[in-house]
Amino acid sequence: MPAFLVLVSACASIPPRVGELQAGQASVELDDTPFFPQRQFQCGPAALATALTSSGVDVDLQALVDRVYLPGKQGSLQVEMLAATRTAGRIPYLIDGTLQVLWAELSAGRPVVVLQNLGVAAIPRWHFAVVVGIDTERDVVILRSGMDRRRVTGLKTFLRTWRRSDFWGFVILRPTELPTGVDDVRYLKAVAALENAGRNEEAATAWRTALQAWPNSPVALFGLGNAALAQGDNPAAEAFFRRMLEREPSSAAARNNLAMALARQARYEEALREIGIALQANRDPALDRELQHTKTFIANMSR
Repeated sequence: MPAFLVLVSACASIPPRVGELQAGQASVELDDTPFFPQRQFQCGPAALATALTSSGVDVDLQALVDRVYLPGKQGSLQVEMLAATRTAGRIPYLIDGTLQVLWAELSAGRPVVVLQNLGVAAIPRWHFAVVVGIDTERDVVILRSGMDRRRVTGLKTFLRTWRRSDFWGFVILRPTELPTGVDDVRYLKAVAALENAGRNEEAATAWRTALQAWPNSPVALFGLGNAALAQGDNPAAEAFFRRMLEREPSSAAARNNLAMALARQARYEEALREIGIALQANRDPALDRELQHTKTFIANMSR
């Protein structure tokens, strides 16, 4: 099937780190992973339905087709796949494209959505599939793919077709989960994208998950502060923003939001003092207008 926005690797061979497992690693297969046979050109929705269902989401396959399948392109874009995952209240996490990461995620019980090129460079045939197993003794990868519930593909063949998408793949996380070998910056960006998609409740849970993993993370503290503001829990928002400012006292954005949390508690003098500090310390012209707006808003509230 066609797909777009693909970064194609220029490598002529598979880097060793991509195609190697550690000695003695056992085979793994998630045999209970559901299967959605694809209709023509609709491997994107089918693969996404497989992974979402595995993550506990009640999937309406036709709704996914409507959301991610582009008839004019006869395929799905990666960006639509990720956006639809967020719409379902889950976190799409782009993995490091290595066999070791595939094995680790499968061992954690998570199938992995991958993008392959089953054609050749001159005539690409892009295809989404779901990796559900690796047989380390037979050197094969097991996929939910197309009309095959259990497609067994030689390891070298799989890596060659995966390489053509620059080893693009992702896992679907519940808000209470972290991926294996997590990259904190990548994970926090993924949670922020979930919040921007309007899934505030799930994002708040994910921010708490992040804070458990990284107790001093300013990004997680800021996210939890914003979640508390959105839920109307102004004392909690105040506490999170104060904790963040202990670590990043120059953050005008955090001080702006702290001022809002204080103002909502009718503590206008404190709020105006905080916004004044933010205005004085701010070095971002793009933020200055927002800070001035907050100052005016609080001044009007206090009258």
